[in-house]
Amino acid sequence: MRLRHRDGTTVHLAYCTNVHAAEDLDGVLAQLARYGEPVRERLGADRIGLGLWLAAPVVTALAADRSALDLLRKELDLRGIEVVTLNAFPYAGFHAPTVKKAVYRPDWTERPRLDHTLACARVLAELLPPDAARGSVSTLPLAWRTPWTPRRDDLARRHLDLLSQGLAALNADTGRTVRVGFEPEPGCLIETTGQAVARLAGADPERLGVCVDTCHLAVAFEEPGPALTRLAAALPVVKTQASCAVHAGRPADPAARAALAAFAERRV
Repeated sequence: MRLRHRDGTTVHLAYCTNVHAAEDLDGVLAQLARYGEPVRERLGADRIGLGLWLAAPVVTALAADRSALDLLRKELDLRGIEVVTLNAFPYAGFHAPTVKKAVYRPDWTERPRLDHTLACARVLAELLPPDAARGSVSTLPLAWRTPWTPRRDDLARRHLDLLSQGLAALNADTGRTVRVGFEPEPGCLIETTGQAVARLAGADPERLGVCVDTCHLAVAFEEPGPALTRLAAALPVVKTQASCAVHAGRPADPAARAALAAFAERRV
């Protein structure tokens, strides 16, 4: 779905498919039929946006097989769906029984993370609507915060340089602009917008920026206004995820703790 900002620019609104399990292309296509098209019909919209999550094997297959990519693009068009963003934070197995720490691997010290992100950008460049100004890919905030060493820091910085170069090459080859946003998350090397500014200092602002998740802002006790002002002076916000956090005014209250327990998942 498209909205018009008061400055005249187009704002693309979508919901992310990482809430649905799919580890292969058939699963992704099934999502379009089971969720994407029915949501569009219920909204009475001619076209809606989806933020696709594509597991690493799916991205690899799409990047290597033009017929598979054409099939996905055809299904999107057929069902009235457009894609301007991909969620490349989870690498694979996002709906496995054990997830949490595994979701941060490979991290930005590892070459597979760079290769996967660039493959996502290549796929997205082919899926973007012709009139979209640019696309975005969200990714993890470098790594889980421990262990972190000068050597790992150096590896991550090298990979960010290669990421910027790869995105520039993609733009030269396709004429499409894809930017990557690092998503601050509690427990990671970049937990807050302030840490994003510090850790990503010197990164290419034309192609690299921040993905702001409103739930992560809330659980890090950041006020949106000051956080966005802080980012505006240093890094572009390439994507915003409007997610929710459960709030308990008195978390020590036994009744509040019992209510919160209902939200606990078996995944760890």
